[in-house]
Amino acid sequence: MSEKERIACLGAGRMGRGIAVVFAYAGHSVTILDLKPRSDDDFARLQQEALSEVASTLHILAGAGLFDPAHVDRIAERVRVVPDSGMAKTLADSDIVFEGIPEVLEMKRELFARVTPLIPENSIVASTTSTILVDDLSGSVAHPGRFLNAHWLNPAFLVPLVEVSPGTNTLPTVTAKLCELLEHVGKVPVVCAASPGYIVPRIQTLAMNEAARMVEEGVASAEDIDKALKYGFSFRFSILGVLEFIDWGGGDILYYGSHYLANALKSDRYAPPAIVERNMKEGRIGLKTGGGFLDYKDLDLVAYREQRLRTFADRLKSFGLSRPPVL
Repeated sequence: MSEKERIACLGAGRMGRGIAVVFAYAGHSVTILDLKPRSDDDFARLQQEALSEVASTLHILAGAGLFDPAHVDRIAERVRVVPDSGMAKTLADSDIVFEGIPEVLEMKRELFARVTPLIPENSIVASTTSTILVDDLSGSVAHPGRFLNAHWLNPAFLVPLVEVSPGTNTLPTVTAKLCELLEHVGKVPVVCAASPGYIVPRIQTLAMNEAARMVEEGVASAEDIDKALKYGFSFRFSILGVLEFIDWGGGDILYYGSHYLANALKSDRYAPPAIVERNMKEGRIGLKTGGGFLDYKDLDLVAYREQRLRTFADRLKSFGLSRPPVL
């Protein structure tokens, strides 16, 4: 992309500020639009608070070694905060608009109905909702073909993933353009259907509830459960995707293990879904059969395993847990 798109963030809260850091870091000009009518003094305080947080975040990233601290001011200057009264001009000059207000359906609908007529028809409009489906909002959007969801995970300026969810009316070119832009600023977009919970929230809700349930049942202390998740669950799944991990160990292990847990814990929540049953019947159980959820027929399995194990070893070092051999 030769021209740097102009970014607008609807709402001056945590998400808007986080997205502003991402795009300013990548060289874009960003306008955070405060949507609440305020006195001049109140707006000045809000403006100072938001800009101070942006600068503070950049100082933290510089302190972590991501870039030279001498560049903080130059990057921070790309972000400005404008009051609600500046909405029309801000939106008319924006190429990409991200909405980041609270997860209240009617509040979002009212906002889109108010602002999208002010946004050029060829500009992209994206909600950042983590719970509301695109098609539940698109009816309030002028020119819904340019509207979709981009679910960022907090902190937006560090977590690489953005879940991109187009709606029924979203133009494929809009989805492609937003994904290209996100990759350009260092993010990892994934496209998913408009389904409740998208991908990560749907999976992490199950994991969080199960962890809380184990505390309730006295399986282990909260501290030990978190330690197990950090050094076991998260350790593995930060390198192998969950479905890749099923294939790595073998879908048959998941199949039999799921049936055992469903019976032992007397809960259908552990029963395997139909696709696991089907893969078993078809002999698609992972690496050892050349395919499972993923296809491994043309893969150099020796090189693949070696690369993954090297990455595990690097992660072990980052945890400070690698040890030299006893000789």
